[in-house]
Amino acid sequence: MISKAKVCGITDESETVKRLRLAVTDKEFTFKAGQWVDFFIPGVAVVGGFSICSSPGLLEQEGVLELAIKRTAHLPAHWVHTQCALDSEVALRVGGNFFFDPQPSDIPVNLVLIAGGVGINPLFSILLHVADLHKTQENKGIGYTVGTANLFYSAKNSHELLFRKQILGLTNAFPGKIACSFHVTQQNSQSCEKLQPYIKEGRISAKDLEKCISKDTLWYICGPPPMIESVSKLLGNLGVAPKNIFFEKWW
Repeated sequence: MISKAKVCGITDESETVKRLRLAVTDKEFTFKAGQWVDFFIPGVAVVGGFSICSSPGLLEQEGVLELAIKRTAHLPAHWVHTQCALDSEVALRVGGNFFFDPQPSDIPVNLVLIAGGVGINPLFSILLHVADLHKTQENKGIGYTVGTANLFYSAKNSHELLFRKQILGLTNAFPGKIACSFHVTQQNSQSCEKLQPYIKEGRISAKDLEKCISKDTLWYICGPPPMIESVSKLLGNLGVAPKNIFFEKWW
């Protein structure tokens, strides 16, 4: 199903990433946390493919979804950074088998989300969905009972950690249920004071991940292929079953 949408918000998430808010016309349009969309732009022959970075709950409540798109020479991304404006009309089609969509009767699991760079997009969607599940349980006492969610997020520096304020907000709103660890690999200046307790220098390591290992944990990885291959191998060496490891490769 291809659904029409209109740009209703544009913000600079970082120096190289724009965040689009899209109002979806079709009321039947749905997606699962972690999925991507084919992104159709009038007059642009190339179809974009971008992971959704908002929760299914936002679509359900407000009829909108969000994409965070890095500036590149790829024609759809170039259009977003040079020509996209409020009320621009586009079209969307959902795809992808990388998602977290538990049903109320499913057995509770813990999640570990491992992101590199803009690979945070689908994992942020999953994290927001986890927060929505917690809210439903707390407020109504119904729905899926989700376990803990630990996010490990690596970027070159703290300025490229997308959604960092919102992520810290989730850890504060759900202490003991949602946790995060930021990793920077090329930090040249001191991070802001609020971020410092959550930041480590260097790549995500076995020592960082081994404390999260249990038979009830699912592992979601998204980032550059070398990172995905490295982390998958690391998890295999730590004894994590392949059936519990999910990943999304984009480039």
